Amino acid sequence: MKPLHSGILITNLGTPDAPTPSALRRYLAEFLWDERVVDLARIPWWLILHGIILRTRPGKVSKAYQKVWTDEGGPLLVISKQQRDAIEKQLSAQLGKDIPVALGMRYGNPSIASAMEQLRDQGVERIIVLPLFPQYSAATTGSTFDAVSQALQSWRSIPEMVFINQYHDHPAYINALANTVRETWNKRPPAQRLLLSFHGLPLRYHTLGDPYRTQCEATTAAVAEQLELHNGEIQLVYQSRFGREEWLQPYTDETLQQLPADGIHNIDIVCPGFSADCVETLEEIAIQNHELFLEAGGSEYHYIPALNSRDDHIQALTEILLERW
Repeated sequence: MKPLHSGILITNLGTPDAPTPSALRRYLAEFLWDERVVDLARIPWWLILHGIILRTRPGKVSKAYQKVWTDEGGPLLVISKQQRDAIEKQLSAQLGKDIPVALGMRYGNPSIASAMEQLRDQGVERIIVLPLFPQYSAATTGSTFDAVSQALQSWRSIPEMVFINQYHDHPAYINALANTVRETWNKRPPAQRLLLSFHGLPLRYHTLGDPYRTQCEATTAAVAEQLELHNGEIQLVYQSRFGREEWLQPYTDETLQQLPADGIHNIDIVCPGFSADCVETLEEIAIQNHELFLEAGGSEYHYIPALNSRDDHIQALTEILLERW
């Protein structure tokens, strides 16, 4: 049987088209209306979303984006394009033929539907989907599956599909994470504590069966083993909570405010759940939380960048894809 012409779809969360309140309003309206992200009853939530949140939050959030926006655009999109190009180059070199790789964002542009159409126009008959969320959550990876499925509803001929739903403990991914920390420590001594900050999730989602927390804990344990760190030297925390509901704990910001009182004045912090730097890492972690830590009495705070388009990260993603080739 002739092998099918395969292509790759990589996805990430998305970014507004510009760091402006109007662009943020469009982006947040799409993001926060996703029932995977906010699973409240639709009518009450619509009234809250359009009556309060979309009237107030875009202006505040746009200021955060303005701090990290580049001439090329939002950092998440810029880095995601670099990742797409690097994966395409790596795969094509290893397989000895051109392999099409398309990039789609769950919210905003380029959309998942447009990326899939790009692959279809290239004659792809089999699509491997890799959401760049190492740890599975229904709010991220699950929602991406929904978007892929929805796009396919309008296709007459459905390609063979392979959906990779997590890689939280893949050895190559863990190795790349550990390498970023080692490289930092080669330049200066290790801090008193290494914090691994993951994006938060409502505790209720975990209670209902979302495996995200378990996978974050497994990633943390694997990194600790690689770096030979023990209790007191490494800590998992959760950032970016939103609303009044209880989320996974411990919270990053509250932990940073408490650490100096516990005698921890020097920390390194890395965000393993983010495959590319974005507003949550570059503004929230590297700027906001840095200030929180210093105001609480901390002295040294070092943010270790996301894996982005590092060679070892691209090699890890390529290995993950080739395992499903």
